Amino acid sequence: MTTIPLKEQFMHTDPIDQLAINTIRLLAVDMVEKAQSGHPGMPMGAAPMAYVLWTKIMKHNPEDPEWINRDRFVLSAGHGSALLYSLLHLTGYDLSMDDLKQFRQWGSKTPGHPEYGHTPGVETTTGPLGQGLSNAVGMAIAERYCAERLNKPGMELIDYNTYVVCGDGDLMEGVTSEAASIAGHLKLGKLICLYDHNRISIEGSTDLAFTESVYQRFEAYEWHVENIDGNDTEAVENAIKKAQNVPGKPSMIIARTNIGFGSPNKQDSAASHGAPLGAEEAAMVRKNFGFPEGSTFHVPESVTAHLSNVREKGNAAEKAWDELYAAYCEKYPDLASEMDTMLKNKLPEGWEKLLPEFSPEEKLATRKASSKVLHAVVGKLPFLVGGSADLAPSTGTEVKHVTDFASGNYGGANFRFGVREHAMGAIINGMALSKMLIPYGATFLVFADYMKPALRLAALMQVPSLFIFTHDSIAVGEDGPTHQPIEQLVMLRSIPGLTVYRPADAQETKAVWQIALTHKKPTALVFSRQTLPVLDPETYPVVEGTPKGGYVLSEWSTPSTGGNRPVILIATGSEVHLALEAQRALQQEGVPTRVVSMPSRELFEQQPEAYRNDTLPPSIRRRIVIEAASSFGWDKYATDEGIILGIDRFGSSAPGGIVMKEYGFSTANVVEAAKNLQ
Repeated sequence: MTTIPLKEQFMHTDPIDQLAINTIRLLAVDMVEKAQSGHPGMPMGAAPMAYVLWTKIMKHNPEDPEWINRDRFVLSAGHGSALLYSLLHLTGYDLSMDDLKQFRQWGSKTPGHPEYGHTPGVETTTGPLGQGLSNAVGMAIAERYCAERLNKPGMELIDYNTYVVCGDGDLMEGVTSEAASIAGHLKLGKLICLYDHNRISIEGSTDLAFTESVYQRFEAYEWHVENIDGNDTEAVENAIKKAQNVPGKPSMIIARTNIGFGSPNKQDSAASHGAPLGAEEAAMVRKNFGFPEGSTFHVPESVTAHLSNVREKGNAAEKAWDELYAAYCEKYPDLASEMDTMLKNKLPEGWEKLLPEFSPEEKLATRKASSKVLHAVVGKLPFLVGGSADLAPSTGTEVKHVTDFASGNYGGANFRFGVREHAMGAIINGMALSKMLIPYGATFLVFADYMKPALRLAALMQVPSLFIFTHDSIAVGEDGPTHQPIEQLVMLRSIPGLTVYRPADAQETKAVWQIALTHKKPTALVFSRQTLPVLDPETYPVVEGTPKGGYVLSEWSTPSTGGNRPVILIATGSEVHLALEAQRALQQEGVPTRVVSMPSRELFEQQPEAYRNDTLPPSIRRRIVIEAASSFGWDKYATDEGIILGIDRFGSSAPGGIVMKEYGFSTANVVEAAKNLQ
């Protein structure tokens, strides 16, 4: 049995602070014990540094969790959610004791991992390790960008720190390496990470798989790094204050902690990581900390009274900011208007007139049409910023008339994420969580695989992250199967809450950008590398049809002859033009043919049933779906009497046009398929 010496418990800590810390620990133990599910060890070990941060350091107002100039707190080690819920409850957020007692239960405000938009005071959804720290890099970027644009001497309206508590598991994940690297490069000095270094993971000691020097690693990333004892509250406070004053470097405070602190038999062991301590062990912890025997969810009155000052300080801080803002609005009305635009992601009246016009006389890759749209609006919409994972010339996301976001120019709207797709996705989610930006990040569609966790979390949180994917099919050509996407569209469409667009031409591209910027939801925009004809809006109902996700692009124009029965061709992206060519050939042979363009299946599914049935009449079941990607998921549209012209194997290296033809994407093949349906 382990006994925790009093001198260790109370090291440099006032008795009331220690009592509050132990209250946090026991609330976490009780939540997990009642639920019979959860992770008690991390909250027990990290409680001292989290307590110091929330009560002595952070600028936040429990009465207004959305205050724009609050410090941000990210629990990257999201499995320790009981720690966060204890802090939220004790410091006065709208999280009751009954909510704590419903930890991990159906419909509760205290789910197993923190969920953004679900629990007041939770800044981002965490749990997939590494994502939270990477989100925090995006939050710190957003603070610097907004501050550079809006602040004036003596009137620093945007001036907050982003704090992270991460664990050993976070730092094992590769995404944190990517994110930490760019954070150091950008000199994000207002990003401070507290590393809960308890040296235990699910399987046991981290010595099993993680023996690197984190100190040296983060020094190499150009971070300020310091080692401290995580049980020493004075050391924690001093380290954070020191980090706040290190110019031009994010900070990594490595706090040596004890998982399951105070548990006589489970401290410093994997047994306290992911399971309840058990009633007997929990009782011994309670006794060890001097809490009443048999009590659960107990908060001493002195702790309640002591922590009431958090709310008082928060109210005072926000009131002072409100007064500053009022003076700012009077002195800088134009900047105040810009700030309002950013806070509301407000599109100016008539903003659509900024968008480029496209001529049916030209041919244009949809990636280049997208680039023209970005060039038209970036710089004019101050909340729209972004870049690519070292592919800007290819993805069309390098906007020439704005500068780069860099350590010497935080007001730049072009972002250079480097070859870091995974971090790029998580970082733009963090930028979107600022609620002042609509960020975009671009790469090739095949590399969406690197971004899946961030894509999923963007959809789960419903933040307005825009993911741009170019080089959308085997038409990429010579780069071959490693760079030719097959299953990626299926992956994107399978994510609940993510709207995916694959436009057919420049006109649809402009339309989907309008939708994305208006809807302000997580969006994947998928564009072609190869040039495509521009549809004539005088002939085709592109403008009216695109917002519906699927629409009749070209109606039947010939009666049936020779007993031929009508066929519907359904296509997306570049294959829409193939469908139009096939329609012309089929109609010459007396086969009535309708072409339906479906740039977004998600939007189409949201339309009224009557509209969907009018577009794809249930009585006409002879249909051909044409998409140069996996056929998975198209059965419902093709029906049991139809054909899917897709690709269910990897591509090949050759010129794009040849690859497309060899894989069956030719007018002749579509016509033959239609005849086979007769």
